Amino acid sequence: MSEKQTVTIAIDGPSGVGKSTISRKVAARFGFTYLDTGAMYRAVAWYIKKHRIDLDDSSAIETALEHIDIDLLPAKHETEDVGVLLNDEDVSELIRSPEMSMLASSVSAIPAVRDKLTRVQQELGRRGNIVAEGRDTGTVVFPGAEYKFYLDAQPQERSGRRARQLRARGETVDEKKLLEMTIARDKQDSERDIAPLRKADDAVVIDTTALDISQVLTVITDKISL
Repeated sequence: MSEKQTVTIAIDGPSGVGKSTISRKVAARFGFTYLDTGAMYRAVAWYIKKHRIDLDDSSAIETALEHIDIDLLPAKHETEDVGVLLNDEDVSELIRSPEMSMLASSVSAIPAVRDKLTRVQQELGRRGNIVAEGRDTGTVVFPGAEYKFYLDAQPQERSGRRARQLRARGETVDEKKLLEMTIARDKQDSERDIAPLRKADDAVVIDTTALDISQVLTVITDKISL
C-alpha cells in the first residue's frame, strides 16, 4: 500500500455480535484507527437523557446538537472500549449500559443526529486508514469502503455475550430482559426509516454464533490484502 493510498474497512451488524472487539483487533493488526460510531450515538443519547430532552422535540434536539462535542480516545488495550469525552466529560462507562444501547437506537433514527454524526464520521474517515464499526458504515457512512463485513449471530448468543460482559463488570443481569431488549433493538434498528440496519450488497457476511474471536479475526484478515 502506497503512502498516499488510504483504506477503509467497514464492519457492521446488530448489537452484541462482537463488532467492537473484532474491529479493535483488526485495527491493531493493520495499524489503523478504530472508529466506534456506536459510541458516538450513545454519547448523544446520554446527553439527551441527562438534559431530559424529548426525542420528539426536533427543535430542542437541533439546539442540543449545537452544544455537543464528542471526542473518541484510543483504548488503552485492544480488549477495551474506546474512551468517550462528551463536552470534555468522560462518559466512557456511563454510555455502555443496555439502557443507553436502546436509547442510542432511538436517537440514531433522528435525522438531525444522523446527519451530524455521519458528517463527523466521514471527516474522520478522510484523514486516513480506519476500521469503522456500526450499523450503516458500509451502506451509508462509507459506501465506497474497500472492505465491508457484516457480522451476525443468533439473538440468544448475542444477549448471552452481553450478559457475560456486564457480569465481568460486577453488574447484576436479568438475562430474560436482556434477550428481550436485544430482539427489540434488532427490530427497531432494522425498521427505522433512516439508515436502517442492513448488510451492504458487497459485504462479506460472517455468522459468529459458533465462532470465537480468533476465528472471526482470521476470516476477516484473510480477506484483506494490504
